[in-house]
Order: sequence, then structure tokens, then C-alpha cells
Amino acid sequence: MFQGFSTETIRFLADLRANNNKEWFEVNRGRYKQHLMEPLQDMVLALAPCMKSIDLLIETNPKRCISRINRDTRFSKDKSPYRANMWVSLKRNYKDWKTEPVFFFELFPDYYRYGMGFYCIPKETLYEIRGLIDGQDKAFLKAHSLYKGQGTFSLEGEKYKRILNPNLPDEWKEWYQRKDIYFVCNKNVDEGLFRSDLIRELADGFGTLAPIYHFFLNLRSLGAK
Repeated sequence: MFQGFSTETIRFLADLRANNNKEWFEVNRGRYKQHLMEPLQDMVLALAPCMKSIDLLIETNPKRCISRINRDTRFSKDKSPYRANMWVSLKRNYKDWKTEPVFFFELFPDYYRYGMGFYCIPKETLYEIRGLIDGQDKAFLKAHSLYKGQGTFSLEGEKYKRILNPNLPDEWKEWYQRKDIYFVCNKNVDEGLFRSDLIRELADGFGTLAPIYHFFLNLRSLGAK
């Protein structure tokens, strides 16, 4: 069962960031498995009932949900072989998951975050959202009301500098101007990270975002027709 992460989890990530080479990692592979991979696997299993209640098609096999620590350096100037962060992505089994809505938890040496959104939202989906906003569609208004009614998550993502529709209320522009869209709760490393209650926090947060997740799913279904 998930018992929370530990100070050793954070220490390992910080040490890896300072010693990002294969020799160091092989010496410390046991720390990686015990203090990072095992609690991440336990987290996924503990979240499974919550995720299945949101969407039965969400994958909850830890082998499919946890990021690799090895970096793909083929097309990067940064040749560091490892990441100093790890994440869990809870999603359906898509051919290209980056273009679909996904719940996530991500851990860094000095902070962590969780939420839901797109890694790389398709332009077609952005057009659909803007069309719903322009038409004051009930589905958008409901999703926006749900977002405004909670206090945990912020709407983030890169924005266009040019105002696309100056006639909209500022609160709607928060959606309309986005090149990327995701809802996220950012936290510095705190005691909550080290307790089993973190699962309840994540489950409650993901449950809050579930209607907006389904709003996104419906958009993607419309775009596929």
C-alpha cells in the first residue's frame, strides 16, 4: 500500500540532478528502485479505483503509467542521460496520448504537481473550444463554472500574445487565448508528500476535474467525426 514518499525520495532526485551520469546512477540504482519506483507503483495501484470511477478505460497498470527515468537524447543538445523528475500519467490507451486529455502527477527535487490536461493539444481541439466559447455553448459554460467554483487548480498553458477575440470577458479569454491547456496544482515539497493521505488528496482533486476531463473527451469525439 502507498505510504507516501520519503525524504530519501527527494534526496535521490537532488543527488541525481547533481550527478547526472551513468556511473553514479548504476551505483545508486537500488535507491532509485526503493525510494522512487516502488512508491510510484504503489501510488498508481492505490489510485486505480478512483480513476476507474472517472473512466473505466483509463489504464492503471503501473508499467504503462510511470515515466522512464532515461532521457531520449538523440535530438537534444542536453546529453544528460537521466531526468531528475518522474511522473505518472493516467489515461486511456491512445495511439498518441500526447494529443488526448490525461491526469498526471509529477515529482521534482523541490516541488510536485498534479492535475489534468493535454501534453500537446491539437489545433482542431482548440478551434472546437473557441467555437463553443463564441457561441456561449452550455457545455463550455458548465466546464468554466466548474473551474471557477474550485480553489485547487489553476488554468495554465502558453498563450497567444495577440488578443484573438477582444469582445470576450477576461475570464473566458483564459481559455480562448491558450496554445496549451492544463489544470494544475503546484506545491513545494511539504509534509503532505510523505503521507499516505496524498492518495486522498489526488483522488479528490482528480474527481473535481473529472467533468472537465469528460468535456475534453467529448470535444475529441466531435473532432474525430
